[in-house]
Amino acid sequence: MALINLKINGKAHSVDVEEDTPLLWVLRDHLGLVGTKYSCGIAQCGACTVHRNGEAMFSCITPAASLTEDEITTIEGLSEDGDHPVQKAWAEVDVAQCGYCQAGQIMNASAFLKMNPAPSMDEIDEAMNRNICRCGTYHKIREAVAMAAKSE
Repeated sequence: MALINLKINGKAHSVDVEEDTPLLWVLRDHLGLVGTKYSCGIAQCGACTVHRNGEAMFSCITPAASLTEDEITTIEGLSEDGDHPVQKAWAEVDVAQCGYCQAGQIMNASAFLKMNPAPSMDEIDEAMNRNICRCGTYHKIREAVAMAAKSE
């Protein structure tokens, strides 16, 4: 076990875990931040997407010990009141069905729009391709990302 210091959602946290413990399990099991979801565990679905220094990354395969110098943002830290442009667009378009993948989708979309604030539909499709939605709401996800791009 090792004491690992992390900065998550603007706050310092110390956790005593094995050095190879994935960030996902630190977030969920040690810090109670359960908005980030576990699904595949092999970086194939995107449900576990968080931001590392503003860029989208999969928390299920990233050891927490490798993040001690980084700023991590989870869905809980994206905005205090759920008023991030992507979150607002998600609600307006009514994207979610089961909702399981949505935190990862939103985190991926928000990081993408920060890097590309005026994307084409093809660019949106390519960027969001790394996140799977089992309900098949891809058309609504695409619409919400485009709407958020116009509002930022």
